[in-house]
Amino acid sequence: MYALVLAGGKGERLRPLSEDRPKPMVLLAGKPILEYHLTWLRDNGVTHAVLLCGYRADVIQGYFGDGRRWGLAIEYSLEEQPLGRGGAFKLAFSRVPETEELFIGTNGDVLCNQPLAPIVRTHRASGAVATVMLAPFVSPFGVVRVARDGRIRRFEEKPRLPYWINAGLYVLSRPFFDLLPDVGDHEDSAFPLLAERGQLRAYRARGYWRAIDTMKDITEATRDLPLFAPAAAGPDR
Repeated sequence: MYALVLAGGKGERLRPLSEDRPKPMVLLAGKPILEYHLTWLRDNGVTHAVLLCGYRADVIQGYFGDGRRWGLAIEYSLEEQPLGRGGAFKLAFSRVPETEELFIGTNGDVLCNQPLAPIVRTHRASGAVATVMLAPFVSPFGVVRVARDGRIRRFEEKPRLPYWINAGLYVLSRPFFDLLPDVGDHEDSAFPLLAERGQLRAYRARGYWRAIDTMKDITEATRDLPLFAPAAAGPDR
């Protein structure tokens, strides 16, 4: 199975850690975020990864090479100018063999231990063109529970709220790539069109998930490393 991994972000909110490297190559407990991400994909049955690179692509290429060390076949899709995430996916798709019908699309700055197998099964059973993994929305702040008479009942530290967010992981069928712009974002183009057609599905994930955007995320993800380290079963082929 092929994965197309977005890995060209500059990570400006992570500076100075990202001054000399793209965001997915920022270190977490001594390893790049992208290394954890690729290991998770491999442990879930991905055999080939196309890394979608732009800013400081040389750092990624120099570290991962052909991927053999990680048990993957790694290729690189290089943007000469920023194409947006949708444009990057479209460019990378040209590197995938025509025999492939199903793909994993991901943001390479995400840590996760959600098994891919049930998402792939859900996608295949639904007949969708794209399935989006959703993660629970966790409040960035503590929440105060207040009684009707104004008494504070309790404090809850960053509770899960009754909403779901796009986790930056997709199962994609080949027709998805026909809808992508040459330059632009898939969430502004392909996804709204598929939603109108009833061909965009959701999978509510319960595993560990965290996007790494800030220094605080680095600190908390380092603490949480044992939660997503175990490998999961591979997806249906």
